[in-house]
Amino acid sequence: MKILVTGGAGFIGSHLIDRLMSKGHEVLCLDNFYTGDKRNIIKWLDNPYFELIRHDITEPIRLEVDRIYHLACPASPVHYQFNPVKTIKTNVMGTLNMLGLAKRVKARFLLASTSEVYGDPDVHPQTEDYRGNVNCIGIRSCYDEGKRVAETLAFDYHRQNNVDIRVARIFNTYGPRMLENDGRVVSNFVSQALRGIPLTVYGDGSQTRSFCYVSDLVDGLIRLMNGEYIGPVNLGNPGEYSILELAKKIQLMVNPDADLVFKPLPQDDPKQRQPDITKAKTYLGWEPTIPLDEGLKMTIEDFRNRLIEKNDE
Repeated sequence: MKILVTGGAGFIGSHLIDRLMSKGHEVLCLDNFYTGDKRNIIKWLDNPYFELIRHDITEPIRLEVDRIYHLACPASPVHYQFNPVKTIKTNVMGTLNMLGLAKRVKARFLLASTSEVYGDPDVHPQTEDYRGNVNCIGIRSCYDEGKRVAETLAFDYHRQNNVDIRVARIFNTYGPRMLENDGRVVSNFVSQALRGIPLTVYGDGSQTRSFCYVSDLVDGLIRLMNGEYIGPVNLGNPGEYSILELAKKIQLMVNPDADLVFKPLPQDDPKQRQPDITKAKTYLGWEPTIPLDEGLKMTIEDFRNRLIEKNDE
């Protein structure tokens, strides 16, 4: 198949491309390199079945493809809050452009939505029918409201124009190729521990998150795309850990002597996040397989290698 991956040079997109290429598909990677990195896809650049297009999806583009994985959008608070207007434009206009393309060429379209659509949830764990508790004028809303609109657009294109859609709500994902400066908790802790500086815990560290290793997530995305279930479907690891537990795990693995420092919680930071993955299990036969300790080891190894490379430069 000819498959388009928007945001394909990013963290999740590049892992998805690795899997699609290994299955023998022809892959078009679309990226504006706002948070993507050419090094993530460098091994495919000379492959005749791979094509890289530098393009910003807020502008329309004409392509012929069978499937579209729409992942383009900065996904960490540091990056999506740096230029919030750009973030909402990517989510709204970018998604409109990609749905228009899917409609024109009759491609199946998968939207990478997010657990952020649940906001700071007052239902725990979160099921797909929970409608969320989002601050629509807060500093995170460019992303979470942006993704909520993207879901609306996907379902409206499906109902009105019969576009074949799939919607995934992605929970915290981690693994090799995460940006060291993306401000997410795993990359923060690993970077800080490797550099020998104190690990920054926001609040008292009692807020919880779930952490899904990237290869598990990619497996879920492919199953959703290839199956008959439209979604939305939660893709994440239901194992729930407090931020303090995570900090201590990484501290032990990298640098037991590292200190922990506590800082005030950022605005609208969710107190708890945990997916109910009953639908993913039922309709996709999917659940995560990689335990947190094993995934963290691989992530730390990757960060360590990149740090050495940087120092050599």
